[in-house]
Amino acid sequence: MRFPIIGVVGGGQLARMMAPAATELGFELRVLAEGPDVSAVPAVANAVVGDYTDYDTLLSFARGVDVLTFDHEHVPGDHLRALAGEGINVQPGPDALVHAQDKLVMRAAVDRLGLPNPAWAAVSSVADLIDFGKATGWPVVLKTPRGGYDGKGVRIIDDAAAAEAAADWFTGAALLAEEKVPFTRELSALVARTPDGESVAWPVVHSIQVNGVCDEVIAPAQDLAPETAAAASEAALRIAAELGVTGVMAAELFETPGRGPGFLINELAMRPHNSGHWTMDGSVTGQFEQHLRAVLGLPLGSTELLGGVAVMKNFLGAGNPDLYLGTRLALAAEPAAKVHNYGKAVRPGRKVGHVNVVGASAADLPAVRRSAERAAAIIRDGREPNEENA
Repeated sequence: MRFPIIGVVGGGQLARMMAPAATELGFELRVLAEGPDVSAVPAVANAVVGDYTDYDTLLSFARGVDVLTFDHEHVPGDHLRALAGEGINVQPGPDALVHAQDKLVMRAAVDRLGLPNPAWAAVSSVADLIDFGKATGWPVVLKTPRGGYDGKGVRIIDDAAAAEAAADWFTGAALLAEEKVPFTRELSALVARTPDGESVAWPVVHSIQVNGVCDEVIAPAQDLAPETAAAASEAALRIAAELGVTGVMAAELFETPGRGPGFLINELAMRPHNSGHWTMDGSVTGQFEQHLRAVLGLPLGSTELLGGVAVMKNFLGAGNPDLYLGTRLALAAEPAAKVHNYGKAVRPGRKVGHVNVVGASAADLPAVRRSAERAAAIIRDGREPNEENA
C-alpha cells in the first residue's frame, strides 16, 4: 500500500501550511517552487525549483504525483487543460479555476447563477469607463481581470477626469468596472468540496482589510443576521457545486443590509485563503487539511468551532527584521496565542505570518482580539507595544 503524493504548484505560505497537514495524514507533499528560498521549500522534503509558466516543467512535475493542486491561481489555463488531456489529476480543474483567474469570467458566472453581484461591465476604453460611471454613479472601481491580489490591480475612479487619467490602464484587453459598493463590512464564506460533490462550509467570518490587505478575521462574524449567514454559506456552496470547484474555496462578500440577501459577492479564491487561517487552531478541521482531503476525494472533516470565537491577526514586515526574537517575546507575553511564521525575509508591508487566538465564548471576543493584536505587534516590532524605544 502507498499513501498518495500531492503536488502543489507554487511555493508560498499556503503550500508551506499544507505540509504539516500532509505529514499528519501520511501523505507526501511535493512543491514546484518559484525559487530555492521561497516559503514552502524548508517545510517539505521534495521541492523542485521551476517555472510554472513553462508547460514541460509543469508536465514533468505533475507526472510524479497523484493529484496536482495550487498555492496560487496564476498557472496558465491552457497548460492545465493540456495536463488534464495527458491524464493528470488536476484539482481544481481549469474550467473551475478560471473563475478565480479572471474576474470578468467570475462576474458573468455569478450573474448566470442569479446570485447577488454589484453592477459591473467589461470596459475597453476610457469612453466605456465614463459611460459606466455615468450609468451607475461615481465613484467606480476599475480592476485588472487577471493577476491582481491584496489591493493590487485595483483603482478607484472618482469622476470622468479620473477616468481620463486612467488611460494608461487600457492596453487592448478589457478591464472590469464595478460600482463602488456601500457596505458595512467585508465577510468571507469558506467552503470545501470533493470531486464527487461532498461539500461543507465553515461559519461566515468578518474579514477586516487595511490598505487592501487582510488584517484581521473574526470567526464567526458577530451580529450577522442568521438568514444572511445561511444565504451566504448557501451561495458559496452553490458556486462550488455549479462551477465544479474542488478543494477549498473562499467567497469574499460585501455585507449590504437592505440590499439583496444582505450581501454582494466580491471575489472568489479557489484554494486555502487568508480569511480561513483561523481554522488552523479554531476549527476541528483546518482549511489546509480539508483542502488536501478534498482534492484527494477523501471524506471531509467537521468544520465545527473549537471555541465560541476565534481571531486571526496578520503581521506584516515592519521595523523588526528578527522575527525569531519577536516570536519568543510574543509567546512569553501571550501563552494562548498560536503563532504561524511563513519563513519569509522581512520587507515592509509583506505578509510574514499570522497569530490565532481562540476564546471560549463570544463574550471573550474583546480579550481575544487584544491578545491576538498584542502578539502580532510584538513580533512585528520586536518589543512590547508600550515599550519605549531605547
